Amino acid sequence: MKKLKQMKWVALVGTVVLIGGCSQRGKTGSESSTTAAETSKEEAVSVVRETAFGKVKGLEEENALVWLGVPYGGDTSGENRWKAPTDPEPWTDELDVSEAGSLALQAGADGVTGSEDALNLDIYRPNNEKEKLPVLVYVHGGNNQTGNAQEISGRSFVAGQDAVVVSVNYRLGALGFNPLPALKTGSDEENSGNYTMLDLAKSLDWVRENISNFGGDSDNVTIAGFSAGGRDVMAMLISPIFEGKFDKAVSFSGGMTIADEEKSQEVFAEAIAPLVVEDKVKKNEEEARSWLLTSAEEVKDYLYELDGDRLVGLMGNAGIRMSVFPHLYNDGTVLPKEGFDTINYNSVPLLMLTGEQEFSLFGRFDPYFGEYVGDGSIDTNKDISSQYDFVNKYGGQLYSLFNLEDSAQKMSANYSAPIYGMEILFGENADAVSEEMAKLGSFHGVFVPLLDTDSQNYAGLVTDSYTSKGAKQLSAMFQKYLYAFISNGEPNGEDLPEWTAWEKGADENILFLDADKETATAEMGKKDFDYEQVLDAIKKDDSITEDQKKTLLSKVCLLYTSRSIDIQGGGITEAIISICSSYRVNGHVGGIT
Repeated sequence: MKKLKQMKWVALVGTVVLIGGCSQRGKTGSESSTTAAETSKEEAVSVVRETAFGKVKGLEEENALVWLGVPYGGDTSGENRWKAPTDPEPWTDELDVSEAGSLALQAGADGVTGSEDALNLDIYRPNNEKEKLPVLVYVHGGNNQTGNAQEISGRSFVAGQDAVVVSVNYRLGALGFNPLPALKTGSDEENSGNYTMLDLAKSLDWVRENISNFGGDSDNVTIAGFSAGGRDVMAMLISPIFEGKFDKAVSFSGGMTIADEEKSQEVFAEAIAPLVVEDKVKKNEEEARSWLLTSAEEVKDYLYELDGDRLVGLMGNAGIRMSVFPHLYNDGTVLPKEGFDTINYNSVPLLMLTGEQEFSLFGRFDPYFGEYVGDGSIDTNKDISSQYDFVNKYGGQLYSLFNLEDSAQKMSANYSAPIYGMEILFGENADAVSEEMAKLGSFHGVFVPLLDTDSQNYAGLVTDSYTSKGAKQLSAMFQKYLYAFISNGEPNGEDLPEWTAWEKGADENILFLDADKETATAEMGKKDFDYEQVLDAIKKDDSITEDQKKTLLSKVCLLYTSRSIDIQGGGITEAIISICSSYRVNGHVGGIT
């Protein structure tokens, strides 16, 4: 929930609409009489663009020009597996980029998919001739283990806003992050183990060099990411190698996470040890773990010879648990040893967004509740539903603080650019959404169908919730705020309620967006709880038994990691540890070993 100054900045945005067809090339009726041959020639030229490595040919759609799977880096398989990305091999003929490129190798419900040669990106721009458009570069989510650039399409956004959207594929899982000592045989950046971050830096270099050929402004680039992608963006703000690579930043549901390099090595050794035994390199897992923690050449050779399919399947039960798949290492080169305690931020205008019930998806689909979701008793059995409500409520409160307030508080002393905070409440009011979405509320990813109105990512979970008049107004408002921000570095624009920058201790420092079925609203306010209040509420909550509370809190602790792996930037780690200290499970704090 929130504390709001009632009715301040309420937006009745019935007049705000997405203008799609009207932006097509801006032709008048007389101009449309161009001969078919001339039109065909113009269209053929419009989808062929030059890059530093060769020409690419995309496709023209009604409201957008699209290029899919454009190479920005070279092959990262074989001897290049854990190396910094190189330039792609140049090509001489036009490269057809009308279909999605390879996604990074990853393990999912349907097995292993993708390729180790997948450093490519998608580009969307309006179907008009405008140049010097602001550029939004998007980093997909998936705990840096799964996902792909197709997580969002930029089509609907560029149909209504004159912008260029770029979405990036990058290395995932143990191919994207690996801190083992035997791999430290290259440059300081390569020895960091943060290969995903090197890929993302390479993609931003490509954008700076090439995006003007697609109508983008190479001097006006905003980096944005969702979930793990948002955490990657936050890490970029403290990374020396990202200095000057972008001009603004957006973190969608991504807070501050940094993993301790040495302790992460132990986790990786434990995860890979069974493969070593299976391959009869060592007799048992204890010997295998010790061997993997050495810098021996034979360890390096073994790791490089491992089939990528086996590597990406490791640590697959991580969810959002940094303790299971630690990444973003404080190596001292790519990311500073002091993590977010650094005084050297890449200070650019920053927009941070969160939902209200950010934990609902993770809680509902946690294995603990799997059986009850399957048979429907999570909604009908009071004992089970009370446990889910407990996890959803307090997990959501902590997660929303982590995504926004925690980071803003931590950064405020050393960050010299404005920070804007947004919380989306849409879904919290069950009367405004479908029965299915009402079970999740303002979930992790609630913004996606607002940004990408064609998105089917959550179709089964939200059904028709985003088709109401109010939801469409909310999407239009959200897109206009975002467009203003990527254009100018501050989100305010004509017909939009004023959005003031976040300030520590201010009575109103967050913009809350919501909608009923008819109308969207935007109101300045602030959170009406902090970590200490959440902790106190958890201790006093008698909706479930103390034994149930112990079990559920151990899962919350695991989801939010612990100091044994994580060096998080603000108060959330301390709050979680404090909570879990009150509920010791099997002799361990919060079940964390």
